[in-house]
Amino acid sequence: MRAMILDRAGQSLRAGELPVPKPQAEQVLLKVHVCGVCRTDLHIVDGELAKPKLPLVLGHQIVGTVVETGKKATKFSLGTRVGVPWLGHTCNCCRYCLAGKENLCDRALFTGYDLNGGYAEYAVADESFCFPIPEGFPDLQAAPLLCAGLIGYRSYRLSEEAEKIGFYGFGAAAHILIQVAKYRGKQVYAFTRPGDSQGQEFARSLGAVWAGGSDKLPPDKLDAAIIFAPVGKLVPAALKAVAKGGVVVCAGIHMSDIPSFPYQILWEERVLRSVANLTRRDGEEFLALAPQIPIQTEVTSFSLSEANEALDALRTGKINGAAVLAIA
Repeated sequence: MRAMILDRAGQSLRAGELPVPKPQAEQVLLKVHVCGVCRTDLHIVDGELAKPKLPLVLGHQIVGTVVETGKKATKFSLGTRVGVPWLGHTCNCCRYCLAGKENLCDRALFTGYDLNGGYAEYAVADESFCFPIPEGFPDLQAAPLLCAGLIGYRSYRLSEEAEKIGFYGFGAAAHILIQVAKYRGKQVYAFTRPGDSQGQEFARSLGAVWAGGSDKLPPDKLDAAIIFAPVGKLVPAALKAVAKGGVVVCAGIHMSDIPSFPYQILWEERVLRSVANLTRRDGEEFLALAPQIPIQTEVTSFSLSEANEALDALRTGKINGAAVLAIA
């Protein structure tokens, strides 16, 4: 099968061929239709996430068709279209799994990091961590739901469903989450890179009540803020923007160092917290909600061989919405 392979952090992906993987007992083999390109992929390529499996096939927003099942895999029939997210395996026996916090599992394995992902023509996945894709979502539009959507949704839940909510970084996750927030009657304030008038206009077109640079304070105090951009200096900026008792959620898996800040901007019962991974419950809830809204995803499509170009476009902020590799 064709695949784009990461041999070493700091290098571009290499186009190559690999054997089609065989599904183990509780796995399914997928013919990959599309795979989303995520900022986490950038963190892996750039060496900001330590110790990925190398060589590695990136990609954890996989949409594909089940073409073979392992001996104990009974959840999906052949021909079923499913999605594969970042969380690819848990132990089911550590204290976190037993407490319903499988996103914190001590022995978790992650798709496109510990396990080969979807920048390839075929991929295997644990059937327990695959989700049926709702009807009405074409492959390209479905892919961003599997990470940008799921992590955004978990971040939204942890923001305690604030009435006035700020999004720092208006990319793939924010452009999905604003639709959830609007559906639930919330007001969204969008923060982009300073001077990014195109991104601000994109946010306003999706219903943001205000859009401006991340170096600005919003016109109203926020009840919560979600930081999608991996920029540590946005933490004190967001704390200054939220009202007393407000929540600041750091949604990324990696962030540059947070600078020191005065206790005064955290005081008055403001909360600063992070989001780690997702749970299957998040996936089930969000994928049930998505067609009710219905969520519309803005997608820029690249071919499999253009994976490096897609990563570069994401790195330089040239993507409105999400980037997706069309494999077939």
